[in-house]
Amino acid sequence: MTRSFSVAIAFGALALTPACAERTAAADSEVMTRAQVETIVRDYIMENPEIIEEALVELGERQRQQEAEAARQSILDNRDALYNQAGDPAIGPEDAAVTVVEFFDYRCGYCKRSLDFVAGLPAKHDGQVRVVFKEYPILSPQSRQAALAALAAKEQGLYFEMHTALMESDTKLSDEDIDTIAEAAGVDVAKMRADMESKAVRQELSQMSELARDLGVTGTPAFFIGEEAIQGANTPKITQVIEDKLEG
Repeated sequence: MTRSFSVAIAFGALALTPACAERTAAADSEVMTRAQVETIVRDYIMENPEIIEEALVELGERQRQQEAEAARQSILDNRDALYNQAGDPAIGPEDAAVTVVEFFDYRCGYCKRSLDFVAGLPAKHDGQVRVVFKEYPILSPQSRQAALAALAAKEQGLYFEMHTALMESDTKLSDEDIDTIAEAAGVDVAKMRADMESKAVRQELSQMSELARDLGVTGTPAFFIGEEAIQGANTPKITQVIEDKLEG
């Protein structure tokens, strides 16, 4: 008899004790009392304390599985907003076999270091990968201003140029910094500033942020590919998931 089975029997007996106590006096004499069962269980645990660790490991694994399933269901529930939202800035062919969605913040160091990897995905995979960019400014007020500026630049057809310039910038992204970056990227700064205040651009940013929250994104960068969520700049994992999907 395995340890787990023995403990299960003991706990089962403990759970049934109140019901057993209602039996006749004759039956009671054949059944362990609750105190006896508690003593057996305690003694067993004291003699085999490693079962506590085993139970915690099993509990942790079950929780991870539940969280993974919840994340998967959230992706399915938000699939169109995640992968097929009209107007989302993107690079790569629209009919690419695999779509990668990135949530990011322009003040995020890991996002900045991932720029070349992310931007190179369509070419690296021979045009079979499309990358969709989702603004998620959570680190500072400057992050939000930069996100609005990037979306406003999209109104001029210069989103990726502005996105790249903001990611490559080592400034604090003050208003003056953003204007300088925009001008260098070929953006009409006056029009950008006007569009940053527009209802359409602000609503677009709000929808992206709301989607990130619905998907349980708590940090940047965060990547979504099919039904998989990848937190952090885990480029080997991203590459593996893409290759698996292309091969499948």
